[in-house]
Amino acid sequence: MQMESLPTSFLLKKFLSALILPPGGLLLCILLGLLLLRWRPRLGRALAWGGLLLAWLLSTPAFVNLLVVPLEDVPVLQERDLARAEAIVILGAGAYRHMPEYGGGSAPNRLALERLRYGARLARASRLPVLLSGEIGPMADALQKDFGVTPRWLEGGSLDTQDNAAHTVPILARAGIHRIVLVTHAAHMRRALAEFAQAGNGIEVIPAPLGFLSRQGNDLPEPAFLEYLPSHSAAFASWYAMHEWAGLLALRLRQIVP
Repeated sequence: MQMESLPTSFLLKKFLSALILPPGGLLLCILLGLLLLRWRPRLGRALAWGGLLLAWLLSTPAFVNLLVVPLEDVPVLQERDLARAEAIVILGAGAYRHMPEYGGGSAPNRLALERLRYGARLARASRLPVLLSGEIGPMADALQKDFGVTPRWLEGGSLDTQDNAAHTVPILARAGIHRIVLVTHAAHMRRALAEFAQAGNGIEVIPAPLGFLSRQGNDLPEPAFLEYLPSHSAAFASWYAMHEWAGLLALRLRQIVP
């Protein structure tokens, strides 16, 4: 979808997210603190050092794990639950643009590819039909050419998780589908389930989480002290977790103030 065709509200939400979520929010906190040093030195030092401390904490696995674990409190999909489903829904996660290795076209980003891979595995194991929601052009192309699965339904009007649920549920209802397996990342699953419950229509959603960011998704032994050192993977996980907590807060506010 081209930038000029995106709704103003969606662009505003993305702008505010960039300002508030790390690293943007942390950088603004530090910058504000430095600007205040001359006039309000005590407050300035508190903001600057506070921003630096938060930047450190939000890049360490030990602290980030505290943010991620409550989001990922959902069990992995069991074979018996997959057998009860009538369709598989794979949520999109964005796409890379103008990729020269793909002839200058688009392709699913890393998160979307992880969802497609797991969704394709489930589809081959169960023979269930697949619905794609999100960046359906790159997603459908990758699902067919890279994973050998052809989706039955395509929903390409969604810009966020709320849209995924609102646009997908009517398609499933018209097809007579009452029970689905929902494929998305573990940290995103809590919000996705809430949005599908909000969309209603009596469709039962069976979670199929993947890509756990907490320790339960990583069984590789590591020295304990590394849990307190910054890492690029922890920095990404902290951004993802805070993005999801912000989304859950927005969902809660929508429920209170329709």
